[in-house]
Amino acid sequence: MADRSSCFYCREDLSGKKFVRKDEKPVCVRCFDKFCANTCTECRRPISTESKELHHKGRYWHSDCFRCAKCYKNLAKESFTSKDDRVLCGTCSSREDAPRCHGCYKPILAGTENVEYKGNSWHDECFTCYQCQKPIGSKSFITKNNNIYCSPCHEKKFAKQCACCKKPITTGGVNYQDQPWHSECFVCSSCRKPLAGTRFTSHEEKVYCVDCYKSTVAKKCSSCQNPITGFGKATNVVNYEGGSWHDYCFNCKKCSLNLADKRFVARDGDIYCSDCSKKL
Repeated sequence: MADRSSCFYCREDLSGKKFVRKDEKPVCVRCFDKFCANTCTECRRPISTESKELHHKGRYWHSDCFRCAKCYKNLAKESFTSKDDRVLCGTCSSREDAPRCHGCYKPILAGTENVEYKGNSWHDECFTCYQCQKPIGSKSFITKNNNIYCSPCHEKKFAKQCACCKKPITTGGVNYQDQPWHSECFVCSSCRKPLAGTRFTSHEEKVYCVDCYKSTVAKKCSSCQNPITGFGKATNVVNYEGGSWHDYCFNCKKCSLNLADKRFVARDGDIYCSDCSKKL
């Protein structure tokens, strides 16, 4: 401020009065506020000579109006950054630049524990199982239809259920009659020996190993008294009047001719070929 004879605008005598020099011309305080003062970027009112003025990149503010565009903290004495014509405090600027959580869509600030998966980021507590909603943390997980599941929930929801124990089959297993089984559950109904990868047979909806089928289930041949298993040489069977024979045991009692595919005569519980029956 300095003394000069008269105001450039109103010509008021400035002797003994305060004035402002604008472009080397004296201007009274009233005319300065009216014609020359900068307009505050925030409140759009003139910044008078009585106010403290702040400026940044060709814009002007009252000191009380210079605030963070996000949190409204006064920045007159604080560090700040400008972004897209906005003034931001350090904290809000960090939030603006931080990646967004794919779960809550809030910023993941530097130093915060987070998970990155297939180009997306999550807060550690937001990376949760789609089914049980519990945080995955460092545990294994599986994705299905773009959703994330912890291993127990994925097994419960999507894994095949064992026909025996009804629990999920996570690896391996046996398929029998269009039903899945754990290998350790697919066992002989008699001795409980595992049957996966071995020969077995079924009887009345139960499965048996070969040895147990022979000893507990299979019919005995009326001739040799050995079990008729249906395996190997004992595949074919002849049934007649309640009796059963291996096809190779169904022979004429007198001449031992095999009668599995021939005419025969039964007499007193024995089997004879046509020729031998005539000689009795």
